[in-house]
Amino acid sequence: MRNSLNFGLRFVIIGGCALRISVRFFTSLREITGKREESLEFQDGETVTVDVVLKRLAERYGKDFVEYVYESAGGEVKGFLQFLVNGRSASTLNGLNTELVDEDVLAIIPPVGGG
Repeated sequence: MRNSLNFGLRFVIIGGCALRISVRFFTSLREITGKREESLEFQDGETVTVDVVLKRLAERYGKDFVEYVYESAGGEVKGFLQFLVNGRSASTLNGLNTELVDEDVLAIIPPVGGG
């Protein structure tokens, strides 16, 4: 009985320390990352916003990601990108400052062209 209790406590401590956000990539970003979707983990209690996720992805994927997402002058996120949080446009929420919670899905949507 004591071992199962210790195991249960260890599980709570280890298992309860992460916030998981899924990020979905399309078109060029799918090519840059080599993935359709990625799961990122953050410390429990950390404030995670769309901007924080983008910075984490920039660190992970480097120059090509940065050049696609950010303006070279000023480092602002390019205006043609759209961000959906669980299917809702971040621009109707709090933009890049939209706070994310455990199991949220962030989709990075490039411009749509047609003709």
